[in-house]
Amino acid sequence: MVQRHVVALQLANGQMRFEPLKAWLRSNPGQLPAGVSTEDKTSHQLRSILRRQGWQVEFLPEEVRLTKSGTVFSEEQIATASDDESFIEDEREEDFETRFSLESQLRDFISGNLPRIPINGRYLKLFVDANGVDGVEYQVGVGRIDILALDSDGSFYVFELKRAESSDRVLGQLTRYMGWLKKTIAADREVYGVIVSKEIGSNLRYAVSVVPNVFLFEYAIQFTLNEAHQLPS
Repeated sequence: MVQRHVVALQLANGQMRFEPLKAWLRSNPGQLPAGVSTEDKTSHQLRSILRRQGWQVEFLPEEVRLTKSGTVFSEEQIATASDDESFIEDEREEDFETRFSLESQLRDFISGNLPRIPINGRYLKLFVDANGVDGVEYQVGVGRIDILALDSDGSFYVFELKRAESSDRVLGQLTRYMGWLKKTIAADREVYGVIVSKEIGSNLRYAVSVVPNVFLFEYAIQFTLNEAHQLPS
């Protein structure tokens, strides 16, 4: 679950009110250092900036609550505090930030390890066009391809990456990219599609079963904790 980031405010009537962090900062840009904008910062980054400026940060099960330095609320104020109605929009924004981060990490991992990941029995390399632009988030006439790669025969591989379970709608997006490539730069070379997702649903499996040259992969994240308390010798 994504924790919402809220600002605890004291109103003129003495009541306490919670407002979404980003929405409040957009209305009060003077609270941020010069040159810092909410448009290119996540809530986690903004939280760290405010913390360095002396704001108090409280981590609760469902939210991260920020309070300006020197502000103290009574138990009664906290119990009767009201929520801003824009929380739904803010929580969607928080979820987008998390999703974007995970998809970016997946994209960076795959693009950096193409020579070690066999697809269709082949090891790939990142596509680079005549202008030196590589195939990561490669812009084409019908959208932006997550990863565009080549095999040793010059065949194209279009990667579409999804953080969570993928519906069969992703297949339409992928084949649009594949069709554009086939009609433009691929010419007589083969074009393959690769969908990588946390979970491949049955609807997508059925859809792909009648579409040639499309491969499905599920990814798994694994990490280990290694003790690091030993001092260097």
